[in-house]
Amino acid sequence: MNGKRQEIDWDSLPAAGDLFGEMYLAEAAPKADAAKPRDTIFQGLAICAIAAGAAAWLSEHYNFPIILLGLLIGLSLSFVARDPRSHKGLDFASRTCLRFGVVLLGLQVTFEQIGSLGVQPFAALAAIMTVTFLAGILGARLVGQSNYTGILAGGATAICGASAAMALYGIIGRERLNQSQFAITLVVVSLFSALAMSLYPILAEYLQLTDQQAGFLIGASIHDVAQAIGGGYAFSESAGSYAAIVKLSRVAMLAPVVIITGLAIGNADQAEGSPLWKRLALPWFIVAFFGVVLVNSLVAMPDPVRDSALSLSKGLLLIAVIATAMRSRMDLLMETGIRPAIPVLIATLTSLAASFAVVILLF
Repeated sequence: MNGKRQEIDWDSLPAAGDLFGEMYLAEAAPKADAAKPRDTIFQGLAICAIAAGAAAWLSEHYNFPIILLGLLIGLSLSFVARDPRSHKGLDFASRTCLRFGVVLLGLQVTFEQIGSLGVQPFAALAAIMTVTFLAGILGARLVGQSNYTGILAGGATAICGASAAMALYGIIGRERLNQSQFAITLVVVSLFSALAMSLYPILAEYLQLTDQQAGFLIGASIHDVAQAIGGGYAFSESAGSYAAIVKLSRVAMLAPVVIITGLAIGNADQAEGSPLWKRLALPWFIVAFFGVVLVNSLVAMPDPVRDSALSLSKGLLLIAVIATAMRSRMDLLMETGIRPAIPVLIATLTSLAASFAVVILLF
């Protein structure tokens, strides 16, 4: 070593140059281990399940409508939907859970129950539902809302509240009606149904209606199934039994109304001008609903099975409602204001007036 530092000729060492380059690229490149986490339904579905549990607990302890609580909790959690990881689970909850919830509703209805109502009362009930449905559409036009808002409001009021709204929204689609308008419609439908359950039995007593008259009035005009039956029993046991038959007859009309609506407006997933045979293709969950009603009519289901199916149906519909509310954009909700509530109000008052007219003329 003569005191001189020997210089390294890097050009003569290609392997060393390659090694340095590989080290540099490895440091500059993203870590291979830091792969993007895979999106699953778990995140969104878990949040909906937790919110549903909270809504159920509050409803049980404070005697408040569970669907309305679910809507309010879902709206308050709408910020969660900003995270893309929640989208898959929320979509699963708002669609798949909804459809299975509607199918399970079929275990609560039989053709024998519908037949026990009688021809004239059933025809009158169908007329009330038709007038209510059309009143929702007219109310939407009066306040400058789309026909789809009116279909949702009129159908939910005429048939069975939130369950019918969810089924009809599956036909309308969020491409034609944004989820914010859908959410506020659900809120108003649930709120009016809760108010009706409290007020209609008092009104029936004030008008001195008989048990059968009160049962028909309450069963034909209150939106939610449980609240219609509860309102009937609040008047008397006989009125409650008759209200249950009337209300379940309305639930049985869910499938025909969805079918007619689908034929009239077409499915959101179908292209315009699609042939008639494609428009006649029913959503699978409506076909399944028909099938479950048929099976329930032919086979006597044990009460524990029917009760369990009803509880599961309510749970699935609650999760679907929460997921839909969470996907709602609050800024659009504030822009729409109370206008989407007007069609529900008009349809509700029309349903009450038409039901009262039938009670006076028929019973």
